Amino acid sequence: MTLPLSTGQSGGKLIIVSGPSGVGKGTLLRRVRQTGLFPLVMSVSATTRAKRPGEEDGVDYYFLTREDFLARRSRGEFLESFEVYPGGALYGTLTEPVARRLEEGKWVILEIDVKGARQVLQTFPDAVSIFVLPPSFEDLEKRLRGRGTESEESLAKRLAQAKSELASADEYKYRVVNDRLDDAVADLTAILKNC
Repeated sequence: MTLPLSTGQSGGKLIIVSGPSGVGKGTLLRRVRQTGLFPLVMSVSATTRAKRPGEEDGVDYYFLTREDFLARRSRGEFLESFEVYPGGALYGTLTEPVARRLEEGKWVILEIDVKGARQVLQTFPDAVSIFVLPPSFEDLEKRLRGRGTESEESLAKRLAQAKSELASADEYKYRVVNDRLDDAVADLTAILKNC
């Protein structure tokens, strides 16, 4: 299945949301979806990382073996795919589920990194692109440290990745600063009403 040439053909919209780890993209998107103002659905990414306790295949991620992921990628079944860290897990967006939801008139949210967004925008330049920013880099570091889930080495990698991603924010059509959640929800809602 292929995506429509224009994501607006059947009322469906492709919405790309990016931002560094810890910026609050998931919380922000959940709050906007809860308003019920838009026919928003989250795209489910595929990954080769191990399933964490409580995660469900097809709900949280499509959990694939590395071999299956690479085979599907070689067959052109991904809208975008990437390896966040060299030697790490592979992530990607399968085209078929996205295309199906767009044909149903849904607004499909791709919560993906900068590299993935660039891949999608090459093919679908009319996709709505939104970058979520922290109020400051220091605030982002505090949020990541506050999670208490990262080793110092892993945290250093995430922070280096965040600096790189923040430098790419101007590539997106819209930017939302997630300082106060209610304000960020209002900003994102206004963007979606006007896109």
